[in-house]
Formats: sequence, structure tokens, C-alpha cells
Amino acid sequence: MLRLSRPLFLLLGVVLTSCGKMLPARSEFVLGTICTVNLYREGTAPLYADIFARLREIEGLMSSNAADTEVARINQNAGIAPVKVGGELITVLSAALRYAELSGGAFDPTVGPLVKLWGIGTEHARLPAAEEIRGALALVNWREVIINQEALTVFLPTAGMGLDLGAIAKGYAADEAAALVRRAGISRALIDLGGNIYALGSKATGTPWRIAIQDPLDARGAYLGILELDGKSVVTSGVYERFFEAAGRRYHHILSTADGYPADTGLLSVTVIADTSIDADALSTALFALGYDKGRILVDSLENIDALFVFQDRSIRGTPGALEHFTLTNDQYRLLQ
Repeated sequence: MLRLSRPLFLLLGVVLTSCGKMLPARSEFVLGTICTVNLYREGTAPLYADIFARLREIEGLMSSNAADTEVARINQNAGIAPVKVGGELITVLSAALRYAELSGGAFDPTVGPLVKLWGIGTEHARLPAAEEIRGALALVNWREVIINQEALTVFLPTAGMGLDLGAIAKGYAADEAAALVRRAGISRALIDLGGNIYALGSKATGTPWRIAIQDPLDARGAYLGILELDGKSVVTSGVYERFFEAAGRRYHHILSTADGYPADTGLLSVTVIADTSIDADALSTALFALGYDKGRILVDSLENIDALFVFQDRSIRGTPGALEHFTLTNDQYRLLQ
């Protein structure tokens, strides 16, 4: 699972080509990464301010790292008492639990103890002992989360349990940013929350946005292909985002809820295309953790969801909807039908 306030590398390079002069986009550090919103000719300082204020509001509710967020209070009260929260957190947590069920627990919002133990992406990253991993893994169980919809409370019944919504909260934040843009009457925008891309509308020419997919084996900004689409969100999860090395081995941040170690499914990355960023965000992690065979079964069972799977042998497979809009540009990779 990803952490909300983690330091991020760019997942997707966005090709921002359009006709005429573009107004400067606005970028700020929020949600643990550099977030950029580009409203082009219709952007105004007040609207940009509203969008970034909304992103900070969501971070202030859902980060598991700050001490005074709703998620942090739930974690602090694990095994003690239910915590009163707002409807917004209930909405996101309910969505996370839905994807936990759909993925058979490969995606699990209670992965917090494992994330904290490994510390990947922090100054305290380390390879835990096997007994430590077993102990943390015993606290990971999405089925134990108790939500009281009427009282608006969340309870983790076992001391030491911990929520981590980092693999879904940025997606929700991107959707909320897009909603603000729409309410302002703007039909064309690019929202990039550290790689969670929301492409609203299409380019000024009426042609689709061009979104580059990061080459997971190369430096940041190097890409393996281009997606052309509009009105969609695109999110990638991969082994290159956050990692550390110990004893000559690289350990990435997408942890398996099956054994507590970084997921080893033969994949380098998974890119998900969806109508909403909350779906794309959660599913990119879920599909990577599941691996291609199980992940493909899941994505094929969902409507309006497409995915690209990049394998360790540099082969690429995808759903028909994804391949229809994808152009491979790196000859070190091969596209399989």
C-alpha cells in the first residue's frame, strides 16, 4: 500500500501540447508530493487557491503520518474505542473496503502496521526480521474494520492495527479537484497529483491528451509509450516509485498482504485507466499485488476500467480498451496481444 504523505517520484510524464500560449500551471507540495493543476486560459488565482486548499483539507483528514488527522486518531484508538469522523472519511474508507473485498485482501487499508514496519520511502527504511513481519501481518485484516454509518464512527478492534489510505486518498483528492474545476464551468484541465493524472475534457484542438507511461527500468521522465485519451484518470503503480536496497537486493514499497514482503508478481508496473481517479488509484495497487492472472480477471469483471501490465521481462499486456489508446515507443519493450 502507498502512504499518503510519502515522498513520490513522477509516475506518469504528461505531454502538455496545445494550440496557443498556455497560462502557467500552479504547483504546490501537498499530499506528500508535488501536485500540479493546469487550467490553461481559464485559470484564476482564486480558483487555484480553492483547489489547493481542498487538497490540503483532504490531507488533513486522511494522512496517517500527522498526529491530528482523523485517520491518525482512529489508529491511536485501535483496541480502545470508536472514533467520531466526518462523512468524507467514511466514504473513502468504504471505497477502500470495497476494493479489499474485490481483490480478496490484496488491497487492504489496514496495511498500516506493515508500512510503518518497513518504512520504505522514509529515512528509517529497513529489512525487518521475519518475526517482526509476522507480527505486523497478524494486525492486517480489512474485515475487522467496524464502520457505524449512523454514528459516523470507525473502530479498529485490535490494539496495534492501523489504517493507511495512501493507495486511495490521492485518487479521491484528484476527483475532488476535478469537481471544483467543473463547478467553475471549466471543461479542459490537467490535474497531476504526483502522478495521479486526471485529464479533464480534451486539448484545445479537440484531440486527446497524450500521457506518457514511465519506463520502470529507466530514469524519471523516461517513458515506454503514450496513452491518448480524454475525460479519464490514469494512475500507475510500480516498483520504481519508492524502494531501498539491502544486502544487494532492492525492496519496493508495494507490500503483499499474503506474506508481508514487497509483492513479487512478475510485474514492474500496472497502469489503470478509469472514469474516476479513486478507482484508478486503488486498482493500480490491487492489480499489481494480485499479479497478471488474478488482476486481469478482476479488471475484466469491472465496467469502464482498463489496464496495462508491464512485466519484468519487458513484455506488456493490456485490456482491449487500454491497447486501443496506447502506442509503444520504446523498442526495448514488446507488446503482446
